[in-house]
Formats: sequence, structure tokens, C-alpha cells
Amino acid sequence: MELLVFGHAGRAVLFFPTRMARFYDYENWGVVSGLRDRLNNGELQLFCVDSIDTESFYNKEIEPAARINRHLQYEAYIINEVIPFIYRENPTPSLLVAGCSMGAFHAVNIALRHPQLFTKLVAMSGRYDLSVQLEHYDDLFDGFSNQAIFLNTPQKFMADLDNEHTLNAIRQLEIILAIGETDPFYPGNQEFSNLLNEKHISHNLYVWDDNAHLPRYWRQMVKIYL
Repeated sequence: MELLVFGHAGRAVLFFPTRMARFYDYENWGVVSGLRDRLNNGELQLFCVDSIDTESFYNKEIEPAARINRHLQYEAYIINEVIPFIYRENPTPSLLVAGCSMGAFHAVNIALRHPQLFTKLVAMSGRYDLSVQLEHYDDLFDGFSNQAIFLNTPQKFMADLDNEHTLNAIRQLEIILAIGETDPFYPGNQEFSNLLNEKHISHNLYVWDDNAHLPRYWRQMVKIYL
């Protein structure tokens, strides 16, 4: 799969694209250029990966169980191919994971499932339960549920998580959530933040004015949170 690398040194950032988007969209939307100085100064290095959302979560031509299985193949690609590639390019001790919109889901999901791989998580305008039906946003599993879906739904598996070893690993992460106050995902972000508090997981939830679910907001957010 294709990806883009921006910068030459500094803290590495695994950057997931938005819903059904491509590895080049953050560049085209000016999100990358918002970090130009930090990239040129060797403070950050972005690894913008591609997505297969159209083959997994948004593929209505296959059954929900097949959708989650396709996603798990994508996760394996990220863990077994992309992250080793990042470390070959940049032997940093600090790996960040970030994303906007659906990319925020991917970032949160992989970071909380594999906290030992990352040091910081930045999730902007995200949705952390893909099985909830919202206005303009479908239940991506059509009412179906199984163990794989449960274990890839952060708002569900975190509520059930009681393994102290895993919880302590998650507590080592620096976690930042950012959401617009009129974003349809805002209530879910508040619920997710409350859940993290119940698990004694330190994090910051930043609420922006308006919907804030657009590239012009993400260009500002990355400057602040990455």
C-alpha cells in the first residue's frame, strides 16, 4: 500500500486518514503545510497511511463479520509492515498516532488495543462506537455484533477492560481528544471521556466552537496538539 512521508527527523507520527479518504488528502487539504516549520526543523516526521474503509467498514456488499475481518487485516498491515517501516526510517523512542474523523477512530482503536506501541494519541473529530446509529451516520455493522466487533469498539471494550497490566500501559499514553461542540460525535466524546476518567486514565478533551469537523479546523488542531 502507498503512504507519504513528510519531514526528515523528530517525533514520528502515524497519521490515519479520514473516512474513506486517501494517504494524500492531508497534503491536499493543507493540513501538512500547517506543520511545515516543525517538519523542516526536524521536530516532527509524518507518516500518512492509506485506508481501506471502502473495503471494510463501509463495504455494504459483504456481511458485517467480513467487514471487521477485513479491518483486522488492515490493522495487521499497520503493525507488521508500517510501524517497522517507520522505525527503519526514524529510530525514534517516541511514536505518536493521530487521525481526524474516521482516522481518529483508527488512532484510538489501535492505540488502546496496542498501547505498548505508542507514546501519544491525538484524535480529532472522532467517533468511537461505529455501531451506533446517528443522524447522517449509519450503524456500520447493521445491528450485527460479535467478539471481533466488540474488541474493536473503544467505547465498549474499554468499559469492560479490567486487566491492570493493560490499563497501566494505557495510562502511560498522553491522550488528547478534540471535538466540535455541535459535532454529531460530541456526545460520544463526552461519554468516552467519562469512561476514561472512570478507568483513571489521564487525558484531555478539548471542545472547539461550532462543528469543527473540517480541514480548516484540523489545520489548526495539528499545530496545537501534535
